[in-house]
Amino acid sequence: MNKRNFINYDVFWDKLSTFAIKAGRVTTRPVLLLFFVMKSKDTPKADKLLVFSALSYLVFPIDILDAKRLPIIGWFDEIASISVAYQKVCKHITPEMETKVDDILDRWFPEYTPYELIAD
Repeated sequence: MNKRNFINYDVFWDKLSTFAIKAGRVTTRPVLLLFFVMKSKDTPKADKLLVFSALSYLVFPIDILDAKRLPIIGWFDEIASISVAYQKVCKHITPEMETKVDDILDRWFPEYTPYELIAD
């Protein structure tokens, strides 16, 4: 039986990278982690569907609460969907995924400087 891939990851990746430029590094990190969880062969199909739904809602131009009409409130539905998906599937995030995401973020946001807390 031949498995078909119903997700065009190239198109999805283009949408995610466009979102990342607008959202910034800190907001993009959990989104990219979700993307790699979704692509992992070790992630159960139900969790992949959850992640796909949350990411699709984030990057495609369909909104329940329109961010253009309701500037602050319009982002709550996206934040909620990503938060729920992240909490549900964070157990599938591997150190390799985290390293890959950090490398991508370093390329996309080269001006980023991590700050350290200085203890007395």
